[in-house]
Amino acid sequence: MARHDNPVIYPYFMAQGWFTKTELPRRLAAAGSQARQLEPFGVDPALPDLLTRVILEARASKGIPADSPLILVAHGSKISRKSRNSVYDMAETLGRNSAMPEIHVALIEEPPFLEDVARAHPDGVCLPFFALRAGHVTGDIPEALQAASYRGHLLPEIGAHREVPVLIAQAVSRV
Repeated sequence: MARHDNPVIYPYFMAQGWFTKTELPRRLAAAGSQARQLEPFGVDPALPDLLTRVILEARASKGIPADSPLILVAHGSKISRKSRNSVYDMAETLGRNSAMPEIHVALIEEPPFLEDVARAHPDGVCLPFFALRAGHVTGDIPEALQAASYRGHLLPEIGAHREVPVLIAQAVSRV
């Protein structure tokens, strides 16, 4: 950090939680950094537009009926409400768009659990609200969908989308 003048930190997290509000600023201060920390990826103001495009493009390219539900699956947490609140806030934002289908939030670590939501809505599109392809995305999500006999489409995690680097660059350039 000392080699950079006025560095900008873009946390690649889905929620504004303990790490981004407390631990990361503490570590930056301990390093003597004057870095400017931006809001994390999951609450980036450009993310709802990207999610909308991803969902609508997936429907068109896969021939999914417009009224098929969307399952927006996220981490959740037994400890903090931040992860849960972040995905519910995103679902509410997306739901304001009249082109969006019915949206159901599902979580991995707390209710409403993905398996239960997928069982109740077995067709449509499931979009992982995750930054990275890791354990939940590669294991827990497919396993829960299989256990629920989910017949819909599972999209890649939003953090893997080809437009994410542009979204991040735009956020940094606005500073």
